[in-house]
Amino acid sequence: MKRRTRTRTKPSKPTPDVKNGSAGRNGKLLERAIVLHPYRKADGATRNADACLQEAVGLARAIDLDVVCAETVRLEKARPATLLGPGSLETYGPIIAEAEVAVAILDHPVTPIQQRNLERAWDCKVLDRTGLILEIFGERARTREGRLQVELAHLSYQRSRLVRSWTHLERQRGGAGFLGGPGETQIEADRRQIDDRITRIKRELSRVTRTRDLHRRARRRVPYPVVALVGYTNAGKSTLFNRLSGAHVAAEDQLFATLDPTMRAVRLPSGRSMILSDTVGFVSSLPTSLVAAFRATLEEVLEADLIVHVRDIAHPDTAAQKEDVLSVLDELGVAEQRMGSLLEIRNKIDLIDAPERAAVANQAARDGDVLALSAVTGEGCAALLQAIDGRLGAERCVLELAIDLSDGAAIAWLYQRGEVLSRQDDGNLAHIRVGLDAADAARFEHRFTSASAG
Repeated sequence: MKRRTRTRTKPSKPTPDVKNGSAGRNGKLLERAIVLHPYRKADGATRNADACLQEAVGLARAIDLDVVCAETVRLEKARPATLLGPGSLETYGPIIAEAEVAVAILDHPVTPIQQRNLERAWDCKVLDRTGLILEIFGERARTREGRLQVELAHLSYQRSRLVRSWTHLERQRGGAGFLGGPGETQIEADRRQIDDRITRIKRELSRVTRTRDLHRRARRRVPYPVVALVGYTNAGKSTLFNRLSGAHVAAEDQLFATLDPTMRAVRLPSGRSMILSDTVGFVSSLPTSLVAAFRATLEEVLEADLIVHVRDIAHPDTAAQKEDVLSVLDELGVAEQRMGSLLEIRNKIDLIDAPERAAVANQAARDGDVLALSAVTGEGCAALLQAIDGRLGAERCVLELAIDLSDGAAIAWLYQRGEVLSRQDDGNLAHIRVGLDAADAARFEHRFTSASAG
């Protein structure tokens, strides 16, 4: 096996006005970046190294970086000081200097010491996978809640990066006059300020959590069942959300196009409504700090009546992506019995060839928990709504009622909240056979005492 797989793009020489970058769309200045995916064969990873590299390149381009070189680098062992061996440092140093690279991205965890040493060796900024994802989230978050969550994750990450890199990080004098002894170091002062800010953000996010809990309680009183779309980033969740709800949420062929959760009411084939929730996409090696920071948002998944797992069936690493999503759901605390009742959607069947498409459709037909569809073309979306309707109605009870025809409010309530299976008018009575959720059946009995069993 070759030591490294190179997909380098030869950079053009920068003009004096566009140094360390090139002009992108709308004339936006793009910083040059190099992306490296270090891997060890002994790691036992299920993912293909080249596929991981392409995902890392996609992450870099998600924040408008101009990737001039992308390579996989096989590690015999991870070096404590620099992660990469001296040969790799010497190989990429001239590339970084020649292309005037501003950011070197390592698709691998990098310790603070390794980051400092690599920055010194290459004379450019170094980001590991966690840092890169945080940069993306920081750029994409739109709501105040999302920005707070990103800042919390970033501060938690940055706190561990306060290493002694500059001469100003020496002890400050404490006390008064010449009698004062050595005080706290600059690192300790910075860490204290970060801790204070983290405490304030957590207080603000706790208020957000309480507000979301109030909203959920209000929805339970309505009540509309909540269906949450989850899945790997760029699996097509937002496109499917728009297809089912008629909304116009931004849906791009880009990693982490959606960060802030969106909810819309959707009418089901039975006539009743549900609330469909579009959530942030997951990714392999999702930083623990991000999972913790976005817990307030992801609680919508925990509280959902049904979780729909959207998979990109056309992606070469779709099986590994599925395991990553299930791992994050488990980390969030989704109960084991609910994990076993996920409705799996194999999306993007329009991107696979006919034989593979037939195989996916046949497998989905044999498994009641799996559906194949295309959110772009709409193929299979009607079957998805039917499946969701059936899942949500599994706990329904069927009542046979005799209601006075003059009681129009009770009859209208049944048509609005239940699924009327049959109706026969006889004299002054309407004999209605209707399917209702247990909660709605109790509400109807309490509210309309004039109705009697048929």
